[in-house]
Amino acid sequence: MGPDGPTHAGSFDYSYMRCIPNMLIMAPADENECRQMLYTGYLHEGPASVRYPRGKGPGVAVEKAMTALPLGKAEIRHQGNRIAILAWGSMVTPALAAGKHLGATLVNMRFVKPIDEQLILELAKSHEVFITVEENVISGGAGSAVNDFLQAQRILMPVLNIGLPDSFVEQGTREELLALCGLDAQGIIAQAEKFCA
Repeated sequence: MGPDGPTHAGSFDYSYMRCIPNMLIMAPADENECRQMLYTGYLHEGPASVRYPRGKGPGVAVEKAMTALPLGKAEIRHQGNRIAILAWGSMVTPALAAGKHLGATLVNMRFVKPIDEQLILELAKSHEVFITVEENVISGGAGSAVNDFLQAQRILMPVLNIGLPDSFVEQGTREELLALCGLDAQGIIAQAEKFCA
């Protein structure tokens, strides 16, 4: 999202790419992950996407060595209880702040396709609520991949999908638009508290 206007916000990337067979969809949380994902995509036997927003990253040091990431493997960045927040790409930083405030587990999902099914199963056993956070429309996006997997496994649990609305987002700075859509830390906290009340 950003100043290019409502038709050039990249709001639908996860949704339309998830339909493509053998597609690898990655979402880096920081500069170093972006570099490693570019290398991972280069080695992938099939189409690959590294989806990142315009602007600056969080300022993480970049490793010199190129390392391919294990496909479809997420990482837990903060351990909490009851609530597990599954975040992709640029949403990891605000979701981490929200997760610490809420006492929630925060997972950097890294991959939209394939998702880390094993970790999701483990988290579903140890948490009561899932919250997915993505900078993409909710419909058909990364959160939908989690919903689809849980349903296929016959796991019934509350899931809050946080993402872009089913509309074209107006023009503005990226920060303004994230706040407008509830995708900054305060917006995530507010939605989570309302859902879990």
